[in-house]
Parts: sequence; structure tokens; C-alpha cells
Amino acid sequence: MPMTLEGSCRCGAVAFSLDSHTPVPYQLCYCSICRKTAGGGGFAINLGGISASLRIKKGKRSIGVYRAEICDDDGKHCETSTGQRNFCKRCASALWLYDPTWPDLIHPFASAIDTPLPKPPAKVHLMLRYKPAWVKPQIGRSDETYDLYPKLSLEAWHKKHKVWVK
Repeated sequence: MPMTLEGSCRCGAVAFSLDSHTPVPYQLCYCSICRKTAGGGGFAINLGGISASLRIKKGKRSIGVYRAEICDDDGKHCETSTGQRNFCKRCASALWLYDPTWPDLIHPFASAIDTPLPKPPAKVHLMLRYKPAWVKPQIGRSDETYDLYPKLSLEAWHKKHKVWVK
């Protein structure tokens, strides 16, 4: 049985829940989109969830959607991301990311989850290529680092570390 995660925004206007097989907050994303829309320490932490299980308990009208512009490194070619970053329009709390490219998945931000989450046995630092100079990642002995994306998916990482919730 997947773990049910309860979440909300800072001001309380939005409350939601969803089910997750991958509730361990292990990925720290340093990309400018995550960092600027949801990060506090120079990174944001996303979880994985089952999109069909999303239940908006309160505040559907308070939810806004942001689709970021993604540019190549020289800034000459830009496109709008398919990722839909949901946030509270009242307090700007980042809530979850949904991308129709992967319709079965939803990625709540760990910062919006009220349910106590499992402590990760290790962390994955990704998109380090885009971290600002002022950020000094706290990389543990068992942690993995990537300039761009990690080798393992959310599911594969959780299964490898025996923290997959059936």
C-alpha cells in the first residue's frame, strides 16, 4: 500500500493529499527553476507520487500554475516547459510539479508535505552545473552528484535503497 502524503501551503488556503511509493526526500535539485520557485538553501526537493491519487481537499481556486521558460546555455533557444509547477496564489508556496509527458507521475515539493517523511539513507545532488556560487553543497559520503540528471529514476533509487513503499 503506498504511503499517503498530506500537504498544504504556508497560509493554509490549499490542502491536498496524494499517494506515493517514493516518499523519501533524497533529490536536491539546484536548477534555477526549482531553486528560484521552491528552494531555500539553493536547492529544492521533489518527491514522487501517483498523479491519479491527487486530492485537492481545500483551495482549488487558490492554485496557480507556472510553466517556466527553458533556455539552452547560450540563451539563444528557449521553449516553454511542459512541466506545470502548481503553487498557492495567496502565499506563493510551491506545491507540486505535474508534467503531462509523464501522466502517471506527480512530484510534490517536500517543503509542502506535512506528513513526517522518512530520512534518506543518502542524497542525490542534481543539476549542480546550475548552482549559484554562494551555495556550498553538503555532500555526504554516500551521496551522489550530477552536473545534470542522475542515473537512477525515483523508482529505481527507492528500490535500490530498499525504501520503495509497496
